[in-house]
Amino acid sequence: MKQSFFNRNTIGADLSAGLVLGIQSIPDGMATGLLALVNPIYGLYAYMTGVFSGALFSSSVFMSIQATSAMALIVASVPQVRDGPDPNTPLFALAILTGLIMLAAGLLKLGALVRFVPNAVITGFVNAVAFLIILGQLDDFTGYNSAGANRVVRTFDLLQHIEQVHLPTLLVGLLTIILILTLEKTSLGALGMVVAMIFASLVVPLFGADAVVLVRDVAAIPNSLPLPVLPPLAVFPGLVIPALSLAFVGLVQGSSISQSVPNPDGNYPDASGDFVGQGVANLVAGSLQGLPVGGSMSATALVLSAGARSRLANLSAGVVMALAILLFGRLVGLIAMPVLAGLLIVVGFRTLKLDQAKMVGKTGWVQLSVMILTFVSALFIPLQYAVLLGVGLAVVLFVFRQSNKVTVKALELEAGGYPVEVAPPSAVPPGQVTVLMPYGSLFFAAAPVFTAQLPAVTADSRHAVVILVLRGKQEVGSTFLKAIARYADLLRQQGSKLMLSGVDPNVEEQIERTETIQHIGRGNIFLADERVGQALLDAMAAAEQWVDEQATGLKPPY
Repeated sequence: MKQSFFNRNTIGADLSAGLVLGIQSIPDGMATGLLALVNPIYGLYAYMTGVFSGALFSSSVFMSIQATSAMALIVASVPQVRDGPDPNTPLFALAILTGLIMLAAGLLKLGALVRFVPNAVITGFVNAVAFLIILGQLDDFTGYNSAGANRVVRTFDLLQHIEQVHLPTLLVGLLTIILILTLEKTSLGALGMVVAMIFASLVVPLFGADAVVLVRDVAAIPNSLPLPVLPPLAVFPGLVIPALSLAFVGLVQGSSISQSVPNPDGNYPDASGDFVGQGVANLVAGSLQGLPVGGSMSATALVLSAGARSRLANLSAGVVMALAILLFGRLVGLIAMPVLAGLLIVVGFRTLKLDQAKMVGKTGWVQLSVMILTFVSALFIPLQYAVLLGVGLAVVLFVFRQSNKVTVKALELEAGGYPVEVAPPSAVPPGQVTVLMPYGSLFFAAAPVFTAQLPAVTADSRHAVVILVLRGKQEVGSTFLKAIARYADLLRQQGSKLMLSGVDPNVEEQIERTETIQHIGRGNIFLADERVGQALLDAMAAAEQWVDEQATGLKPPY
């Protein structure tokens, strides 16, 4: 349930927090537009519309929904936006399509699925994004137009032509970084970034550095609010893959906020409800000429540290940005491009998660390999495909880990005592009852691991019974059923048999439907009931009686 939009007792604190976030978001939004290789005003429009509409519909009270750096880099790698004859149309369509996917995910309550994405994939992707942010700003930071197929190649091109760096541009960029790092430590706090950018841009005309490129030299900055747009339907089909990638990245980033920032009542917001909020925010942003947006952890942390107590903080931040566009839109064009580049370089270094990468590296070679593969792929292939590769890696890693978690233990049962778990015998002992307990998921990829741990059936394994305890297994795969059918046949060939105990009715139905019952025998299946262990005791009694009958020759094996 969404909480009230404001609290009368905290209006002052919320308006103050909204002012801080709104002012800080002006240069940040433009820088994000620059990062996406589009008109910086579209980044500012995305910040304005995303933070306002997201506050109205998200489950989280404090989540600030803006155009994030990772999403901007994906936008920059979309050919229709980067190279199309009319890049604005696919840009806005991309935001709308991303919003529809996010909205559908929220309405279908898919918030819990994000937890299946391994930390190794996220860490590799986030660190790659940080590197790309830094490398992508070197042209504007140095005044050199590099050439190459990707940011890594263009960086090597710059290093090979370091003598062509434009010194005034480089000095303005360095000054910006120094001012940001210095002023943020003063009482200005987060507003120190804004002051640093204004001061560094003022240096350009004061020192007569006419060759330094300004924002107005690369894009027209209006001083008006955006008018609604509706891209033609023909544009949407070609944007499905990047929209899926954007939705995935945005939802993962947003879920980190849902899981770590509680609402004022102390309860954590619903991830699916936040999906809905981000979906609506994208629909609004795309309809009003903005980039795709998602939950921003840095903006959320900023508005909280500035004193936010209700949704009014994010709502007022959107209003502040709208007023700034109306009153000072033309002045935005006077900001120097190396100033925005310096800001993004600072953002890039702060995005690096080296501690997380170190932790992933210590967890094992599988996690380390996945992180490195995700990192390298994100550097060299378009990010929308790198994201999908990361999702695929997450699925493969999950299957791999689950399939290798299967363990088979043997149970030794003594009258009046507790069952003792021991390692299974290497071979089925003749004339004895062996009880086996499998742990872990028994789906298709785990079947070979399970089979390898079963005692071998040898020529000496005569008149023996193996009881497989399946209590708690509500469903098994066909590969597993084939494995136990084959094992039952091997036992039968040696005059022995396989029994199943604690069988769930659903598993019994699977055994019936797949005709596995013909290999095991209907009388060798003991169903589970509410009495824990009773099915195993029944199976043990039947097995011991059968073994005794074989020893005395009273009955044939089958």
